[in-house]
Amino acid sequence: MEMIVCSWCRMNNAADALQCASCAAPLDVKDKVSDSGWREAPRLRDMEEFKFGNSTLQIEGKYVPVADIALQQGDAVYFEQHTLLWKEPGVPLEQYKLPSSRRAHGMPYSVLNAKGPGRIAFSRDAPGELVVMPIHPGMELDVREHAFLLASHSVTYSFVRIKGMVNLLHGGNGMYLDRFITQAQPGMLMLHGNGDVLQRTLAAGETILVEAGKFLYKDSTVKLDTVAVPGVKTGLFSKLYVAQLTGPGRVGIQSMYHHHLSE
Repeated sequence: MEMIVCSWCRMNNAADALQCASCAAPLDVKDKVSDSGWREAPRLRDMEEFKFGNSTLQIEGKYVPVADIALQQGDAVYFEQHTLLWKEPGVPLEQYKLPSSRRAHGMPYSVLNAKGPGRIAFSRDAPGELVVMPIHPGMELDVREHAFLLASHSVTYSFVRIKGMVNLLHGGNGMYLDRFITQAQPGMLMLHGNGDVLQRTLAAGETILVEAGKFLYKDSTVKLDTVAVPGVKTGLFSKLYVAQLTGPGRVGIQSMYHHHLSE
C-alpha cells in the first residue's frame, strides 16, 4: 500500500492524506517543490491544529495569525514577553531562566514560561505565517532574532554569537542568532515569518545567496557568512552585501522583511 512519510515526524500516512495523523504537519506541501528547489515551510493555516506532548495548538486568523494553545498538566511553553496575546487567569507565568552568558552580553530579552493546565494565546506584530518546526533529539536550529514565537519545555534555548566585522555590520541579524536545541526528547518550536516562508535543503557544499533581511532560520550545520556582491555598489563607498549560506542542511527565508526598531 502506498504511503506518504511525514518529513517532520517520519510517521507513515495514507497516500491521499493532506495532514500528518501524528503531528498535523501538512503533507500536500511535501510534493510541491519549485524548479529552483524551494517548498513551503511547514506552516499551519487558519483553524488547523497541531499536537505536542498532551497539548493542542490551534491557529486562528490569516493576516496576523494567532497561536491558541490548550496546555495540559505537565506541559509548558516559553515565549518572549511581548508576544503574549491573552491567557486564562489560572495559567501561571514565571521568568524563564536565560543562559547567563546572554544576560552578560546585555541582550534585551524578557522570556516567560507558562505551565498547564489552561489556555494561552500568542501573536506577533506583523503580517505573515506561523511556521511549526518539530525538532527531534540531537537537532539544533538557528533563528534570526525577533522571529521566535514560542517553544515547548523540552526545547533548550541558547544563542550563537555572530563573528566577523563584515557579518556584524552588514549581515542584518544583529550580533546573535537564537539557537534551539533538543536533547533526549523531541520538541516543538514555532516561528513567525514575515510574508510567506519558504524552505530549501542544501546539499553538502551547496551555496545560495539570500538578501540578508530575508534570512529566517537554518540548521546549525549550515554555514552563514556575509559577502559583498562583486561589481555592485549602492553608493560612492558602499557595496551590496548578501547572506551566503552553505550546506548541508535546511534554510528558511521570508518573502517580506519587517524592520523592528529593536534590531
